[in-house]
Amino acid sequence: MTSLIIDLTEAVERAVNALDFERLHREYWDQNEFLVVPQFLPRSVVEESLVPQAQGVKSELNRNYIPGHKKGGSVSYYTVMEKAPRFLDLYRSGAFIEFLSRLVQAKLSLCPENDPHSCALYYYTEPGDHIGFHYDTSYYKGARYTILMGLVDKSTQCKLVCELFKDDPVKPPRHLELITQPGDLVIFNGDKLWHSVTPLGEGEERIALTMEYVTNPDMGTFKRLYSNLKDSVAYFGLRTVFKQAFTPSKRRS
Repeated sequence: MTSLIIDLTEAVERAVNALDFERLHREYWDQNEFLVVPQFLPRSVVEESLVPQAQGVKSELNRNYIPGHKKGGSVSYYTVMEKAPRFLDLYRSGAFIEFLSRLVQAKLSLCPENDPHSCALYYYTEPGDHIGFHYDTSYYKGARYTILMGLVDKSTQCKLVCELFKDDPVKPPRHLELITQPGDLVIFNGDKLWHSVTPLGEGEERIALTMEYVTNPDMGTFKRLYSNLKDSVAYFGLRTVFKQAFTPSKRRS
């Protein structure tokens, strides 16, 4: 097990070192803080080291349904920590966080330990699973950045749909429909990207990893309560969220 963890850590470092940073930096800012990095990690690494852990916690997922907006399953950061810890080798990678910080031109930190979205898994496993258009709104006192990685994508219908420049008064909107293959990376400022996931078809499956980083891990009491209520209904369930909600948060960098 140790060798696999070391291999994943090294794979992340190699992936970061192989990037054309200047080109990616231009693309990220030219696209209003949005970037796609195809095959950031080799498909073989993802399928050998990460996908088995994602499949292994399927029984832990919380399914939710909000008519007209969302249907699917989620596994929180708390379960990832306990039962799928290999994802944390990516989420906590110093090389990865340094790359992201340079890209967004801000010092990024991991989310507090009591944020179930910190490093979570999202499952589209039943026909019609989807999520409507939304922003990944930050309730933190600073900005929050979303990094999405494809793990399983056995679908022709379930796509990540992005609307770039939606609220830009000058630039025309740009519509993108993405299939996130294993190892593909999508990076964006949560407050700026209007996005959705289209409904899953019969006999299809899509699993994605989402990681969140912040510029300031502080959050006001009212906003924390609101965030927890939203996460309870839309993602992880009351028991999961409020079991951890008032655990003292730990700041990490």
